[in-house]
Amino acid sequence: MKGIGTHEDTILMLLSARSNDQRQQIKAAYKKTYGKDLVSALKSELGGLFENLIVALMTPPTSYDASQLHKALKGAGTEDDVLIEILASRTGEQIKDIIKVYKKEFNGKLEKDICDDTSGHYQKLLVILLQGSREVGVDEEKIEKDAKDLYAAGEGKFGTDEEKFITILGNRSAEHLRKAFNAYKKLSGSEIEDSVEGETTGNLENLLLAVVKCARSVPQFFAEGLYKSMRRAGTDDGTLMRIMVSRSEVDMLDIRACFKKTYGASLYDTIQEDTTGDYQKALLYLCGGNN
Repeated sequence: MKGIGTHEDTILMLLSARSNDQRQQIKAAYKKTYGKDLVSALKSELGGLFENLIVALMTPPTSYDASQLHKALKGAGTEDDVLIEILASRTGEQIKDIIKVYKKEFNGKLEKDICDDTSGHYQKLLVILLQGSREVGVDEEKIEKDAKDLYAAGEGKFGTDEEKFITILGNRSAEHLRKAFNAYKKLSGSEIEDSVEGETTGNLENLLLAVVKCARSVPQFFAEGLYKSMRRAGTDDGTLMRIMVSRSEVDMLDIRACFKKTYGASLYDTIQEDTTGDYQKALLYLCGGNN
């Protein structure tokens, strides 16, 4: 970064084509060599969306999730879509790590901050997800009972028993839930998503749907999130960036496959049509191939 201007292409290659672990090593080596912080140096040279994306890529994954949650809670109003996306999709272990890092970096308790900003059944389900203690495996004996309980709690009665939905969807393993959803369909003739949409509203509905979708397929959940972030009037860059950064080393190939299968266009082409400049180049590096 010495000399005239910044070699954006060099920064792109350096950051987008390496794993987060390697980027942490580069950050440490830079500090050792030049006696200053690489992220601060990058911030002073870059701007706009490209800067935000590069800074996100330089952040360790758990710190990145913690910072996104902190921003969602501490900004003006609560960004519920961020809370929902992260807490519905991360594993129990990841959530426990996020809580530790959140405490260390922001000197606060994530659960308390979430409780201060949310209420009702929506809050209860967020708190259950925060425990990161889903059951493991499939309990064959509970599959039919869970399907019946979900039916009785929603379509099968006047009014809705939200507690039942929350307890079952918040605690069973993904594998178990998939079997329960199949049993539910046989029993009621409709998908569990239809029941959630018909019986609940607002943030609770969005969180329950996210939990159901993630139980079915996490890559499909993110493919839908990416599609929505780009195929509305104006791009939702916050969501686009968050998903591309947080999934680039996790399940990007699967997300690309789901995207193509569901929408008939490649994720690569869609990003290319929706973004520009160095920001676009970095996102395409993260996306990988055009298929």
